[in-house]
Amino acid sequence: MAKEKEQNTGPGLVFVQGGTFTMGATDEDVMGDWNNVPRRVTVASFYIDRTEVANVHYREYLHWVESVFDDPTYQSIVDAAKPDTLVWRSELAANEPYVEYYFRHPSYNNYPVVGVSWKQANDFCVWRTDRVNELIMVQKGLINKNQLKTIQGQGEENFNTKSYLLGLYSPMPGKPNAKKTGLYDANGKPRTYVRFEDGILMPSYRLPSEVEWEYAALGLVNQNPRRKTKDQGRGEELIMNRHIYTWATGVNGLRDTRNGSWQGKFMANFKRGTGDYMAVAGGLNDNAAITAEVTAFFPNGFGLYNMSGNVNEWVSDVFRPMSSMDIDDLNPYRGNQFRQLYKNQNNEYERDSLGRLKYVDVSDEDAMKRRNYQKGYVINYKDGDSLSNASYGYGKSTLISDKSRVYKGGSWNDMAYWLSPGTRRHLEEDQSSAMIGFRCAMDRMGSQEGNGFRNGNHFGKTRQNSRK
Repeated sequence: MAKEKEQNTGPGLVFVQGGTFTMGATDEDVMGDWNNVPRRVTVASFYIDRTEVANVHYREYLHWVESVFDDPTYQSIVDAAKPDTLVWRSELAANEPYVEYYFRHPSYNNYPVVGVSWKQANDFCVWRTDRVNELIMVQKGLINKNQLKTIQGQGEENFNTKSYLLGLYSPMPGKPNAKKTGLYDANGKPRTYVRFEDGILMPSYRLPSEVEWEYAALGLVNQNPRRKTKDQGRGEELIMNRHIYTWATGVNGLRDTRNGSWQGKFMANFKRGTGDYMAVAGGLNDNAAITAEVTAFFPNGFGLYNMSGNVNEWVSDVFRPMSSMDIDDLNPYRGNQFRQLYKNQNNEYERDSLGRLKYVDVSDEDAMKRRNYQKGYVINYKDGDSLSNASYGYGKSTLISDKSRVYKGGSWNDMAYWLSPGTRRHLEEDQSSAMIGFRCAMDRMGSQEGNGFRNGNHFGKTRQNSRK
């Protein structure tokens, strides 16, 4: 029987052990939106970026796009990847230096990238998946290392994980060492191609769902006073003692202030009040007029930086006012548009101009005979349902549409209310802002406790004493 193989932690990611928590509004709903009704849900374990994606990370992506798609026929692809630096402009503020320098100047290398739309953030995740998997295969000798250097003008002939797995892309071969890769064919000879079941390639990077983001932001793992090293012991469930902000480490929702030595020092980058972005000279509270570095301030219980403040962050969900009836209680998510791989008249899969697989939407006719879903397009599922009282005239009588995406976390330009993980706002997926950035996530395969553990409780065999 083939041995199990643990999933490695991808570059930049942190493992977040899942569990149950009360998702939704924590602080008083001063905005009167009531669009995130508290409800108990469970989140499966997953991975998420330790920090927000920084300017230097996004510039690396842009450099790759400009190199691979350098032919003038691909200019629209290059333009579509560029962040909108004009988001810094304001009619009554001298922000032109940010327009010109914030994204490019090396002083801002480790500051969060902004001006990126939801679509651009999603494309970055796809690119990151392919570059990480390509590098893994180069390091194992399955792809020639020169492939990472000769990217100029490749166009659609670039490494794409899914295209490779379906045999639609053949990389420059390397010199694999079967003893290191563990790959053999049916005849026992070294194998140069990889299947996903080999456990070498990573699952896809993606934007976190709203429930994942909110759960990770709260860092409730730090509310367990009996938690021992290496996850031994069960501890206590103190999830009802809700954190309002992400930097809290105790059940009282505060951090140890070392007898007041941190008095006046902010635990996040936000706007204290009108005209007060960082307090007064000689006593700056967050040391940042706009954004701060992605590793500024204390990480939360999961080791994640700036889950409150600095920049808001895109999540994958489509926005709707959340009720207690319009979500599942395990991995809730709104935004599904089920798709399947496209096949041409010859029953062959095809790639698009970016080298990625072509997909088509699942039609209602294809879905109608299924028991677990009956429609392919379910972004607007239960809209107008009489039981949920959710009839809003989306895209007609309101500004909310199926292209409205959720962002969370608060920013350098937001008051403290928006720093609570339960708060939520929305923006169209093709728009951007100087207050919105993003971080990536990845699915966790296998044990929910983490590497070295197995799912479920396993008990040793015992022999019962029998009476004669």
